Amino acid sequence: MGMARIEDYAVVGDLHTGALVSTEGSIDWLCLPHFDSPACFNALLDTPEAGRWLLAPESGGTCARRGYREGTLILETEWETPEGTVRVIDFMPPRDEVADIVRIVEGVSGSVRMRGELALRFDYGHIVPWVRRDRHGLHAIAGPDSVYFVTKAPLHGENMHSVSDFTVKAGSASPLS
Repeated sequence: MGMARIEDYAVVGDLHTGALVSTEGSIDWLCLPHFDSPACFNALLDTPEAGRWLLAPESGGTCARRGYREGTLILETEWETPEGTVRVIDFMPPRDEVADIVRIVEGVSGSVRMRGELALRFDYGHIVPWVRRDRHGLHAIAGPDSVYFVTKAPLHGENMHSVSDFTVKAGSASPLS
């Protein structure tokens, strides 16, 4: 996977902050909880080790189609693979007490093996949080910074990343937030 160009990014946001999503399926920039807060995903300015959230077909590649639902900041990205077609829907709902990023993987056709890699790095990639699992997902914390990750997809730790490998079939969906 090569380094994305700035024109390969789309934005999703909630009026308080925004995330940059590459055509490779990676959220490479996000400051939480506000635009002027330190980044917890900083791969845009550094390397993937400085934080990102990849969600894409295991076989890789860039998207075949991408666009926003009309009148919204709901981003839809589709990949066509030899095994089938998959769509990732990214958005940030209006905020209540906390910021939320929602990523939904939909099977369009066939059966596609997906790869998710979550590398939370607080303070622009300088701080690797302590991550613990509970029955709903992962809680990452370092000092005053904290993120909660919820998914039904299987998760395991791998080289300081939280990794999820799963298969999505036509007509099924897997939400991650």
